[in-house]
Amino acid sequence: MRGLEGKRVLITGGASGIGAATAARFLQERSAVCVLDRDDQARTKIRRQLADLSGTVDADVSDLKQVKAAVHDAVEIMGGLDVVVNNAGISIRHKFLEITPEEWDKVIAVNLTGVFYVAQTAARHMMEHDGGVILQTASTNRIMGYPYYADYNATKAGVIELTKSMALELAPKVRVCAVAPGYVLTPMQRAEYTDEMLEEVNRKIPLRRHAKPEEIAALFAFLASDDAAYMTGQVYTIDGAETAGGLASR
Repeated sequence: MRGLEGKRVLITGGASGIGAATAARFLQERSAVCVLDRDDQARTKIRRQLADLSGTVDADVSDLKQVKAAVHDAVEIMGGLDVVVNNAGISIRHKFLEITPEEWDKVIAVNLTGVFYVAQTAARHMMEHDGGVILQTASTNRIMGYPYYADYNATKAGVIELTKSMALELAPKVRVCAVAPGYVLTPMQRAEYTDEMLEEVNRKIPLRRHAKPEEIAALFAFLASDDAAYMTGQVYTIDGAETAGGLASR
């Protein structure tokens, strides 16, 4: 894709799943890539898997002091910052009536406050330098009332409005978009499925399968490229048409 060679890319939650696939894709595009992740073992593993990484940095995105230090370190490692993929997130499966205040606060802190901390810190750097692109991971949960994930769903809806507001305020120097995946078959997700469970979920998706992490990574790469230079302030759903219809279509 045009314009990605030499770009300096920071990916949060980049040591596994969609984040790791996205790191690999940007490396294929000859970008410089730094991964931010709070999991020591995962950072060690991704460094082995992707030998061309510029580096990794440690941070809990819900801690602003750690975020500022990590972004600073990433800039030092790569010599600047052109693209941020704001991907770190968590989910806890539980019934709405059983969500504790502590669980609510934890999910909000990582999935919404953490996205804000990373985005604002990166945007300040980009506005002071040559601009850039900030891409944020949302979810089809932003528009669908999936049960047992009320707190997660609320954060992803928040990420959408944050993305749109940022795009308006940071234009024309910084572009901001969100990607909203549906079901993605990461190694962690596959480990939680029996074959029967996987087939049951696949049957309700018109393309009859989960997305591959690499397919989400490809969309991130496109949105960061010069080919998407007029794209900002929007949410791009990638879900195999899962949300294209209502109950009548299922």
